[in-house]
Amino acid sequence: MDNLKLVKRARRGLSAALLGLVTFGPLAVQAQSSQPVRLVVGYAAGGPVDAAARLFAPALAKELGMVVIVENRPGAGGVLAGNSVAKAVPDGLQLFFAGSPTITISPHVLKSMSFNPVTDLSPIAPILSYTNVLVVSKDQPFKTIKELLVYAKANPGKLTYGSAGVGASNHLSGELFAKRTGTEFNHIPYKGNAPAMTDVIGRQISMMFDIVGSARNYITSGRVRALAVTSRERNPSLPDVPSMREEGIADYEVGGWFGLYGPAKLPAAIVDRYNDATRKALANEELRSKLVEQGYDLWLGAPKTLSDRASKELALWATVTKGIQVD
Repeated sequence: MDNLKLVKRARRGLSAALLGLVTFGPLAVQAQSSQPVRLVVGYAAGGPVDAAARLFAPALAKELGMVVIVENRPGAGGVLAGNSVAKAVPDGLQLFFAGSPTITISPHVLKSMSFNPVTDLSPIAPILSYTNVLVVSKDQPFKTIKELLVYAKANPGKLTYGSAGVGASNHLSGELFAKRTGTEFNHIPYKGNAPAMTDVIGRQISMMFDIVGSARNYITSGRVRALAVTSRERNPSLPDVPSMREEGIADYEVGGWFGLYGPAKLPAAIVDRYNDATRKALANEELRSKLVEQGYDLWLGAPKTLSDRASKELALWATVTKGIQVD
């Protein structure tokens, strides 16, 4: 009888173990896997999205107890990276460190959008929000927004501005700026903010809208000149730079965010685990200080917080992007 009880107990234990693997299978595999978690970034190394991801990755790795590596897949405004994650196995080993333009702008401007951000990705966690700043080559003849507009209207089409690609937030920042001010600029798309900034410094292009976090060092070192931030108020990390509102463009405001996504049908247990790990990672005081110092605002919340904002902005950008479309 004792032996029979032992056999039944063993069977119950085996069933429970199997149930655990069914319910939390991918997590169980991760715990034993030598494979790292890949944090896929859709822009070139050295740009703002890449820099933020590389700050975030070690903190996330610590909370997960796993190796987390950043993988750059630049091109098409982050769409190549998003597509690779959308088509990945939903086991939590490949995640998309997404910039908001890929989720909220690219679907409106890319005819060949290869995935649907709403249906092909699982929102996991919001991470950061940001604002842009308009910077120009330091030896340009204009030093303020008013002077820039006078020059632009006197020289229609002569000024060029760079971006991280068609549909990137800094591309649309430029489009909206031109519409609001009645000016004309030539857009030059790059594969990331970093190469565009290099060409601003070298005067191959006239200007660009860059994320405050990545532009700040170039501004404070004097390599570029900042004319205005795109938020309603001044940014604390650039207190001497006016807002577009202060410069007389009252109806101009552009911002963005970074969020963590996985493939569609990512098990709820993985989503919950990664959301919790993200919150804990961003609670790290050292990481928080670095991000805030660079001009970012920490943005914490549930997966729904991320999906709700994405849905709202997807509708908003539909109007601004009207008439802008590429293959």
